[in-house]
This record gives sequence, C-alpha cells and structure tokens, in this order.
Amino acid sequence: MRKIIGKHKNSRLIFVLIGVLLTLVILFSFYYYQIKNGRVFIDDSLISAPIGIISPTNTSVLNSLNVYEGENVKKGDILAVVGTNLISAATDGLIVSANDQLGESVSPQTQLIEMIDPTSMRVAGTIDENKGLNDIKVGQVASFTVDAIPGKTFWGYVDEISPSAKQTALSFSISTERPTQQFVIYVKYDAKKYSEIKNGMSAKISVYTKTN
Repeated sequence: MRKIIGKHKNSRLIFVLIGVLLTLVILFSFYYYQIKNGRVFIDDSLISAPIGIISPTNTSVLNSLNVYEGENVKKGDILAVVGTNLISAATDGLIVSANDQLGESVSPQTQLIEMIDPTSMRVAGTIDENKGLNDIKVGQVASFTVDAIPGKTFWGYVDEISPSAKQTALSFSISTERPTQQFVIYVKYDAKKYSEIKNGMSAKISVYTKTN
C-alpha cells in the first residue's frame, strides 16, 4: 500500500514539474517574441562623422603645417601657412589627415587637411529594405555595441533615415528577381559621454521600434 501511495506521489510531482517547465517555456517564448518583434537589428554598422576638407584659398607655397593626424584643435588655431596666408580652424575638431607638402606649391584643389567634429559622430547602419526598415522611425531609442569595446552597450536614438537607397542605379538582368535595396540608418549618441568611441569603429545597432 505504501509503495502504491509513493508511486502516486512521484507521478504527481513529475506532472507538477512538467507543468512548471511548460509554463516557463511559454513565458520565455512570449518574452522572446515580444523582444524580437520590438527590435530591429542592424549588424552592418560603422561609427562615422562628416569629414571637412580644408584647402588653401590661393595657389602658393606651403610654408608650414602646424597639425598632425590625431591632433585635437580648437576654433581659431593656426593649421597651416600658405604663402603669407594663415589657415585657421573654423571649429573645434579632430585632424584625421594632414598632407605634408612643405616647400611645395599647393592650390585650392589641394586637400591639405581633413578634419572632423567628434561631437557630430553617429552610428551609420546599413539595413535591407525588407529587414524591418518600415518599423524604424526618427526619435526611436537605439542601443549599439562596438567591436573594439567588447562587453559594453551604448545608447542613443535614431537621428536620420536615408531618403533613398545606397545604390539607385538600375541594373538590367534576364532574372525576374528584383534586387533588395539597402538604406542607411543614423543613430546619434552623446560623444562626450562616450569619448572612448573612435571614428571608423565597427558597430552593431538595435533599434527599439516600440519606443516612439
């Protein structure tokens, strides 16, 4: 009799455990579904900032170049001297390249210095038109990770969505399959808060589509 009661208790315990496990699986599946359907992932992303090209206003000899690649400059700093003309920084920025041609003649067509404003850096992500593009809106919360800084998540918001595809040229083919177009999503973040992020780093974006 005790053996029969013990078997019943064990069977009941097994059924209870199975029920609990099924409940957990259902809850987890629902949670995962909600998360998955509330986010759009963009793997092909890059930290970027508009590059300003600085060229001389007239043709003359480059007498001095006062900056180097990777240097931070302030508005008004003298960057170079071409002939008797002083070339100064119009804004604060970071020098990304400096064309050292001391003693040589340079012209307005010469790209003497390339400079970016670090505060204008954004994450640019390329997404296929059929991978959730229509769910993304300006102002939505976005997080991103940077390959060079593992284990840390950064936060920002969708700042811009490109109005046209990256490649708009028409290509003719005997195939009836239409090519998938790609668009660029820009995520703005606080560059001063995340000063460890550098221009050109690879990244991955998650856009939270239910936040706007």
